[in-house]
Order: sequence, then C-alpha cells, then structure tokens
Amino acid sequence: MTDSTPTMTLPGQRIEIEEIKGLIPHRYPFLLVDRVLSWQLEPEKTLRAIKNVTHNEPFFPGHFPDHPVMPGVLIVEAMAQAAGVLGAISQASEGKETPLFYLVKVDNARFSQTVVPGDQLVMDVQEKRRMRNMGQYICEAAVDGKKVASCELLCAGK
Repeated sequence: MTDSTPTMTLPGQRIEIEEIKGLIPHRYPFLLVDRVLSWQLEPEKTLRAIKNVTHNEPFFPGHFPDHPVMPGVLIVEAMAQAAGVLGAISQASEGKETPLFYLVKVDNARFSQTVVPGDQLVMDVQEKRRMRNMGQYICEAAVDGKKVASCELLCAGK
C-alpha cells in the first residue's frame, strides 16, 4: 500500500478518502472506494465501504452511451479495493508494514442487478482466511439494500 504504516482510526469509525488513499495506491479514475463506513478486526475482520456512482464516471460514455451501466469487472474491482483496505488495516493493527495487495483470483462472481448513475454501492467484505501474505475474502455489494453482486477474492501482498 504505502511505504509507511498509516495512522489508524479506531475500529468502527469511518475512514474518509484521504486516509483511504494512505491505505491503497489507487487514484482517480481508478479509486473505487469513497468511504469506509465501519470496520472491525474482532471477532471477525469485516469492513463496510461505499462507492458513489455518478453520471460523470469515465467508463459511462462507452458502457453504454444511451443506457449507462457500471461494468461488472469494476464492481468486482471496487470490492477488491475494499478488501485491500481491510488487509491494510489488519496489517497496520499488527504493527506490520503494509504491503501492496494484488488481486490473484476471483471465484463465484455473481451479478443480480445493474448498477447505474445515482446508485450508492455498499460493499461488505469479510476476511475468510489469512495464510502468510495472502488473504481470502467474501464480498457482497448492494444498492438500496438489495444485493447486486457477490464474489470470493484471493489477494496477495508483495
């Protein structure tokens, strides 16, 4: 993520965009996490984050011009970035240097509804397992309380 261990908010507290930028390396136009609403490390490592989907997103002119829809791969990427934030928080809480996390594998990706301008994508991420420098995450994204996507991710830190 970054070269130094970030200053952390307390569990359960919101994390705003400037602190998110200290946890993951993504920047506009590819930063897809606008805010962390809540997170915890005990009893389970979980995080809830949002992406506000606006009409001026750079992908909408081509996907699709007359019917803008957020691409499924970007919904998965947004969930992966939320998982990266959770991984960075977890590492920082253990006093470890925060590595750069890479998406290694996507399993069981499902999409049940389109995401369009004006939607707020709410992403829930749970760390299922940690092995050495790899984390396995269960992810779900919802709009207005209705699930729009889900997947399992494997991320590796380097």
